[in-house]
Formats: sequence, C-alpha cells, structure tokens
Amino acid sequence: MSSGKILVAQGGGPTAVINQSLVGVVLEARRFRNVTRVYGAMHGVRGIVDEDFVDLTQETSHNLELVGLTPSSALGSTRDKPDLAYCHRIFEVLRAHEIEHFFYIGGNDSSDTVRIVSLEAQKAGYPLRCIHIPKTIDNDLVGNDHTPGFPSAARFVAQAFAGANLDNAALPGVYVGVVMGRHAGFLTAAAALGKKFPDDGPHLIYLPERTFVLEQFLADVKTMYERHGRCVIAVSEGIHDASGEAIASLLSSEVERDAHGNVQLSGSGALADLLCDEIKSRLGIKRVRGDTFGYLQRSFIGCVSDVDQREAREVGEKAVQFAMWGERDGSVAIKRTGYYSVDYELVPLESVAGKTRVMDEAFISECGTDVTDAFRLYLRPLLGSRMPDAFRLRPAPVEKILNKK
Repeated sequence: MSSGKILVAQGGGPTAVINQSLVGVVLEARRFRNVTRVYGAMHGVRGIVDEDFVDLTQETSHNLELVGLTPSSALGSTRDKPDLAYCHRIFEVLRAHEIEHFFYIGGNDSSDTVRIVSLEAQKAGYPLRCIHIPKTIDNDLVGNDHTPGFPSAARFVAQAFAGANLDNAALPGVYVGVVMGRHAGFLTAAAALGKKFPDDGPHLIYLPERTFVLEQFLADVKTMYERHGRCVIAVSEGIHDASGEAIASLLSSEVERDAHGNVQLSGSGALADLLCDEIKSRLGIKRVRGDTFGYLQRSFIGCVSDVDQREAREVGEKAVQFAMWGERDGSVAIKRTGYYSVDYELVPLESVAGKTRVMDEAFISECGTDVTDAFRLYLRPLLGSRMPDAFRLRPAPVEKILNKK
C-alpha cells in the first residue's frame, strides 16, 4: 500500500527564488489526494542522513506564499558533495521513512546526487521517484535555456554595474567589479545589460571562457582609459591563464581552498585587490577602486526578477506533475519558445548530472572583452519588468570669459 509521503530538500548556494520552487512543490503536491505527507529536509542531504525533517503538510498556504517571496533557502542548505556511500545512506533513510517521491532543488552536484540515489533505489527494487529541480545563479546546467536564480542575480549585477558606471563617470578613474562564476561567465556578462549610452561601462568584460593574459589586460585598460578618461571593468572570479590556473592563485602568495580542494574564489576580495594593484603600479593610474560582489548577488532581497519568480515556482510545480503522472526519474529543464516564453521538459538525469554549461560562442564578442547583441537579446527578457533607467543632462555650454583660449 502506498505511503503517500514525499520529501523535498534544497542544496548548494541559495538564490533569490529557490523558495518559489520549494513552495511550488509543496502546494502542488498537496493538491494530489494520494499525497499524505510533504516533508522537508533541513540543510539538504545532510539533513536527510541526519533524519532532520519537518512536516510541511502542516504549513499554511499563506505563509508558504510569503516564504516563496523571500530569498535564500528556507530549509537551509549544505555544501556536502555525496559519494556513492553517502547516497546509499540517503536512500536507506528514504526507505526507512517510506518516502516514495524525492525532490532535490539544486545545481550540477545536486543533480548527480539525485541520479545516484535513483540508481540505488532501482538496485534495491524500491519504488522511489527521484526528480531534480534546477537552481543556480551560475546558469551552467546543461540542457536548460537558463536556470532559476540566474535571472535575479543577473538583474542585480546589471543594476550594480549601472550604478558603478554612474559613480565612475562623476569621479573618473578605474573600477574593477569581480562577479561570481568559476567556469561559466553568464553572470559576469550580465554586467553589459547595465549599459545605456555608447560610452557607458563596463568598458571591458573578462570571462572564464577566454584565457586571461595579464599584459593584454593592462593594455586593454590603458586603451579604454585613454579613450574615455575612465574605465569600468567586469571580471569573473574564475578567470584563468592558458594552463587553467586561476589568476587569483597566480597573483596571490596565500591561497585559500574550499572543502573540495578548489581555490576559494567567492567571499574573498583578493582578486579585485590584486588586479587594482597591478593597474596602479603598472599603469600609474592613481584612482583605482575594486569591489567583490561575493554573496550579495545570490539572495539580494530588493532585486528579484518577476520572470525568475514565476519560472522558479513553475519548475517546482512541474516536478510534482512529472513525478505523479510520469513513468521515469529525471531533471526538470527550461526550454525557450518564441521570442520569450518557456516550456518545461523532464530530461534524463545522466544528461545533466555533473556536467557544466559555459557561454555560447555566439554570446562572446570577437575581441573577447565584450558580449554580442545575441547575448543581450537572450538575457533581457529574463531580467523582468521595471528595470531602472539612467538619464543624462543635455547641457548647453556657457561661453567662457576668463578662460578663453
């Protein structure tokens, strides 16, 4: 006899809309008569192996809607990267609690976890439906036109650079903004959507899809500074040299690494400071400033795309529908149709799990330090409505009296 129990969890970095997907799962699941309980795991897969569950069936619909509008992961998250043994423990807990549907909201690693747990259930002959729900600000999930969380983070980046450009125009100098993105440059490229006038920044954009050469970087900055009297630069945290070594580790004498042995790129202002130091010392420009957006771009509460909110809710709803009416496990994927609308498909877990999507070649300019109109057309609909705009004075010069030449 069916238990009617489902479990949902959130993994990886939080986003501004990940709770919309959670709420989509809970509310849609509660519409099905065969669902008796909707459990949530606290702090992702760590909460599953620790059996740290909450009963979301008892949560009010009104409060769920309010949580859906709130950024970050309401259930908490984890950076645990489960191996086979870890996934087997996950499966054992799910079976012990008679969970029949497992929904995991996350990125590349999360999709791989769902894949392994699905295989464990199949080997044991246990009827467990496993669905991965996409989420990542990096926009690097294979098989998706874009991923929930990215549009809101991109909106933040575009607006932040629009503001930095206004500041830089008022007090000219060089500004370096470092944006998240270890392997994919989508989020850094979003800085280009903050431009309105031809001489607006960012004047240079550096992505991990291109090899970073320090000497060429300095030459580019010098050219833009001489052309505009200032220079605004967007840099991905994942820029690397020809060997693949992170520039942050090459320029720094002290390198911090995360739990997986990767150079710690997020949450550190090292790269911005190092690049600023190179510009000051090598080009002799005095006014040079740098910022690292870090975690600000992930869950910024005042900057959420309404398109992102809607789609994040819908991928949660579709995950439940695919689970209840489908015959297979999989990952929900967003597919673009028309100028801008989307549809949802359930794609095989193995086609997404552990893979990384990078920016299309058609999105990167030939010079490698800008984006193309194709990228602007791709991104603009995702940013949502009511994007703020900037305007300039149209000053009429007054004739000089004392300083005539």
